Amino acid sequence: MAVRPVVVWPDDRLRQASVPVTQVDDRVRTLYRDLCDSMYAENGLGIAALQLGDPTRMFIVDPKLAGKSEHDLPVAFINPEVVWTSDEMQKSDEGCLSFPDIYIQVERPMKARVRAMGIDGETFELEGEGLLARCLLHENDHLTGKLLVDFVGPLKRQMIKKKLARRERERDDEADDLR
Repeated sequence: MAVRPVVVWPDDRLRQASVPVTQVDDRVRTLYRDLCDSMYAENGLGIAALQLGDPTRMFIVDPKLAGKSEHDLPVAFINPEVVWTSDEMQKSDEGCLSFPDIYIQVERPMKARVRAMGIDGETFELEGEGLLARCLLHENDHLTGKLLVDFVGPLKRQMIKKKLARRERERDDEADDLR
């Protein structure tokens, strides 16, 4: 439907409480299409509704990452619940569309299982390992107000804030030059 701008930290909308979906209606289906368009426009593997400034308790994941065909639509996770994680952990650099060009080493469970409602309104479970588990847990974190910067100390958080502010100023300068 539409590519919408991704909310970039430290925007407060990334910390707002997410609101459960009571039924999959036209508003939710439109949001799903906007999430798909916006995720692909940013070359992402997943995106949460809060990253578009919408408090709906929903995120999507790239179909290929979720074990589907690359021709399938992204998998919608509506009202997701993490029902299990493995004891085995993995540590890896993690990025986020709300933190452009920032990568942080995050330790997460190697495997995770999530139960959610799909865009068809049916409940399903998906278990992932490695990158899929990381993506499921990362996107679910968005819905609980947990962000990438919550995995670092105050000094690194300040450095990230400055880098993102500098990036925004440079983008504003480029836009001014085009006018």
